[in-house]
Amino acid sequence: MTTIPAPAEHARTTIPTGADGLGPDQREAAIAAMRDHELDILVVGGGIVGVGSALDAVTRGLSVGLVEARDWSAGTSSRSSKLVHGGIRYLEQLNFTLVREALIERGLLLQRIAPHLVKPVRFLFPLTHHIWERAYIGAGMAVYDAFSWTGGRPPGVPHHRHLTRRQLYQAIPSLKKGVMVGGLTYYDAQVDDARYGASVARTAARYGAHVATRVRVDGFLKVGERVVGVHAHDLETGERFDIRAKQVVNATGVWTDDTQALVGERGQFHVRASKGVHLVVPRDRIQSTLGMILRTEKSVLFVIPWGRHWILGTTDTDWHLDKAHPAATAVDIDYILEHINRVLAVPLTRDDVEGVYAGLRPLLAGESEQTSQLSREHIVAHSVPGLVVIAGGKWTTYRVMAKDAIDAAVAALDGRIPKSVTENIALVGAEGYEAAWNQRAAMAARHKLHPARIEHLLNRFGTLTEEVLALVDERPELGAPVPGADDYLQAEIVYATTREGALHLDDVLARRTRISIEAWDRGVSAAPVAARLMAEVLGWDEEHERLEVETYLERVRAERESQTMPDDESADRVRLEAPEIVQAV
Repeated sequence: MTTIPAPAEHARTTIPTGADGLGPDQREAAIAAMRDHELDILVVGGGIVGVGSALDAVTRGLSVGLVEARDWSAGTSSRSSKLVHGGIRYLEQLNFTLVREALIERGLLLQRIAPHLVKPVRFLFPLTHHIWERAYIGAGMAVYDAFSWTGGRPPGVPHHRHLTRRQLYQAIPSLKKGVMVGGLTYYDAQVDDARYGASVARTAARYGAHVATRVRVDGFLKVGERVVGVHAHDLETGERFDIRAKQVVNATGVWTDDTQALVGERGQFHVRASKGVHLVVPRDRIQSTLGMILRTEKSVLFVIPWGRHWILGTTDTDWHLDKAHPAATAVDIDYILEHINRVLAVPLTRDDVEGVYAGLRPLLAGESEQTSQLSREHIVAHSVPGLVVIAGGKWTTYRVMAKDAIDAAVAALDGRIPKSVTENIALVGAEGYEAAWNQRAAMAARHKLHPARIEHLLNRFGTLTEEVLALVDERPELGAPVPGADDYLQAEIVYATTREGALHLDDVLARRTRISIEAWDRGVSAAPVAARLMAEVLGWDEEHERLEVETYLERVRAERESQTMPDDESADRVRLEAPEIVQAV
């Protein structure tokens, strides 16, 4: 490992840096570094804003630590609509600043930061009235397109287009006749949010950040009124230790109020949780070359292409129960099916639903009682000396949120700290992606795999695909598909464990892959094989391997049963019957 000396104008303790991958050894080294050295910045929370903050800070030359109580993107950041978008509906709310900011970020992610993970997707905005609606929506789309050019570079996607009724039904044969008089198409982008979050964490580690999951913050270290670190608890080993830092960043999303309460101070603002539910259905159940955005009485409903599937969502309701495992109800599922079926010639039924997931949006609390009216803006505050809080916002603008949080933190540090450079920092796997894509046929021939398999890997790992394929070259049996989830190779399970920080079966089946929502059995068939592969890397004995499988299967059972419940309270109660992996105490 290498060491990077501190600049003279901002002297710091030199700490080993440069982890190449997130594996068990890296985690152990990261915890040792955070325990033994004072950091410039400690980030609490491994969602998209937390990992983005760690990357922002470390690429300014600061010594950085990041701890997450569960897994990268285990909460909100893996349960989004998986869109990178400006937010068409925010135009109607006249929130031009948010839309423009998000569209600039969309272009950056598509073209510079993560072209292997962020892809353009074409949507239909349907019209149900003649003339005036086309003019009204068309004007909004023109503004949307114009904003996408204001970042000083091309937007990376085509402009909007108008469709006649005939063109509309040619593009979407599954539409019910007579429900639309025409439409407009526009582009946004989509992303595997969980994979992206883990990639940001790995990129931060590559630049020298010390990052570790399954490390919970149980309290804050204080000198007088100033926060100088945290009391940490390694949930894998049971070790309790302190991490000292000149500035701590609280990036815990819907847990912001809970984390602030550990300081013993009342926060300057509050975060409310809004539950959003999504359904996953097979691609052949809706014949369409376009995604769709449909208006509902409460918000909007997206129909989003997702590989061999569609994602349908979302709901928008207040949630006051368990934040770690928000539960979808029968009412939530029926709401989505009812609204999509209003435009489909052949209705969807519950039997068509492959997967269901629920996430919580962290909304800044305001006067409105409707969560759909609460702000998607973000806020940064120095709630107490030494502690920066970042809350609110939306997934697309995570990089701006992270920059603003670290700007606030470095304002309290001595010395001249460089400005944020993350708009020019590509994630691991991004550099050279276009060339690798052009060479995919040769890559397929070289590794004796179907070109479609190589394309799948390139769009998950970018140029790191060769590292995954090296596992197959060494152990050809890892080139076999995962049972019940043919899209994924067994090598991807091993890679997730050795290089992407997966510590438990749920990490792999729910986040490093999306087997838990894409497979008809939600990963039941995959679980034993995945656990066996993980056990080889992590040194699990037979008892622990069996515990991992049983715990995952119980999670699936509880989720399925909770989705038959009529209300949040009963769904939450059933979902919480599933145990967590027994943790060290």
